[in-house]
Amino acid sequence: MKLTGSEIVAEVLLEQEVDTVFGYPGGTILNIYDTLYHYQDRIKHILTSHEQHAAHAADGYARATGKTGVVFATSGPGATNLVTGIATAFMDSIPMVAITCNVPDTLIGRDAFQEICITGITMPITKHNYFVNRIEDLADAIRNAFRIAQSGRKGPVLVDITKDVTAAIMEHEKKEPLTVTPMPKADIEDIKKIAEMINKAERPIAYFGGGVAASSASEELAELLQKADMPGTYTMMAAGVLSYDDKKNLGLIGMHGSVASNRAVDKADFVLALGTRFSDRVALNVSKFAKNATIVQIDIDRSEINKNVQVDLSIVSDVKDALEKLIPLVEEVDRSQWIDKMQEWKKVRGDKKEGEAPLRPVDIVTAACDLTDKETIYVTDVGQHQMWAAQYLKHKNTRSFVTSGGLGTMGFGYGAAVGAQIGCPQKRVIHFTGDGSFHMNLTEACTAISNNLPIITIIMNNSVLGMVYQWQTTFYGKRYSSTTPERKTDFVKVIEGFGGKGYRATTPEEFGAAFKEALKADGPVWIDCVISREERVLPMIPNGGTVNDMIVG
Repeated sequence: MKLTGSEIVAEVLLEQEVDTVFGYPGGTILNIYDTLYHYQDRIKHILTSHEQHAAHAADGYARATGKTGVVFATSGPGATNLVTGIATAFMDSIPMVAITCNVPDTLIGRDAFQEICITGITMPITKHNYFVNRIEDLADAIRNAFRIAQSGRKGPVLVDITKDVTAAIMEHEKKEPLTVTPMPKADIEDIKKIAEMINKAERPIAYFGGGVAASSASEELAELLQKADMPGTYTMMAAGVLSYDDKKNLGLIGMHGSVASNRAVDKADFVLALGTRFSDRVALNVSKFAKNATIVQIDIDRSEINKNVQVDLSIVSDVKDALEKLIPLVEEVDRSQWIDKMQEWKKVRGDKKEGEAPLRPVDIVTAACDLTDKETIYVTDVGQHQMWAAQYLKHKNTRSFVTSGGLGTMGFGYGAAVGAQIGCPQKRVIHFTGDGSFHMNLTEACTAISNNLPIITIIMNNSVLGMVYQWQTTFYGKRYSSTTPERKTDFVKVIEGFGGKGYRATTPEEFGAAFKEALKADGPVWIDCVISREERVLPMIPNGGTVNDMIVG
């Protein structure tokens, strides 16, 4: 049948089983939006307040559901506003397809109104991108974008389409989605070597990251740790993979990781790194990271092998496949002395009270967990509140913690919460933020209101840019340069102005009461939690430091 380019876009999205897109209309993409009007019973479009938040919403949707998130934007500033969201997805390996429209092909290269080379701009932050100026190439470009986004190490792909292509007409044939490129598999001989190393080790530990979540290997990981009697520690991207109360779970590793995790890696004689890249927030001093251990790395991306830390053995493989082959070869060994040592280290915490405010971050996160069920999805912005959430959340659900890890994007949270709630309408979404991050994205309240999304936003309000303020306190002689903005924003009045409900809490009792009321609401609720600016994210290892430099209190 003969279709316009815009209709082909819609039909290919339906081929890919896309039912939701996020975006913002504009001149060059108007033909696609006109087509969406006729497809609104099959493709739901979520209008956000800003294109960056639309990209974050597509990202949050993908993280919460495992599907590919889709975002639309017009040319020029519409397209460039996607850049931070695309980069956020790229750094955390999140599958996303961004579809932008450009000026007509006859105007390309003439500096036309709102013309921009978005493929050139996004080349370093996408797995691949396409510039489509012929209708004959359109359908296959979009099909390949979805295949690439979900193949191997997942990530974002951009398709930029000239406006004349969206209006052109050609014969279109429906096709099945392209087959995702098969995952690399672990060689059994290498797996046997790893099993032998684990069996001989006295102090082994598994250190795992987002690759375990991406490969849906949480059950296999838990089985391995149980059988080998081996503790595990994780990066932020793997929060929720192991149950909070699992005795083998040592908690977060790295700069703001637990004392137990960092000490265990330092003392270990064997480290099994799974789906993780030894980032500078984990291996703060690469020459001294796990200095006493034999290190094995299993990762799907060959470029991550030996990039940051030199390892003794590496396997390029899907983590799930490697673990399935490894588990039968690992012996059941009693390492209770090693595990018991971890329990001693777990008692050393960094949550001592700082400042005069009676309401503390640990109280807020703990109460939120205690009052919600295990299916709850927690979304964060970036800053102190993000670390407190990662440290104190009690959950076991691979897709229950949505946060910007690699890029550390302030302003990520509310858009991502919208995407997660749209993707998982049967689940409750809790959005943790700080007053600094929230000033970057609070306009997304209009999206939550318009779509009646019951997102509960918890604002840890210390009236400073908390994480940078903490660094200035500790390392810069308390020279508070541009971190005490003295803003007077009344968050309760702001959300009421948008049409939602707001509460303010200054004590644990007030927070508990407000949160219980928020759980009854049908639409968005904000809880402004007044905390001390002197609260710290601890433990903390300074950049370039080791476990011996850890600040606990």
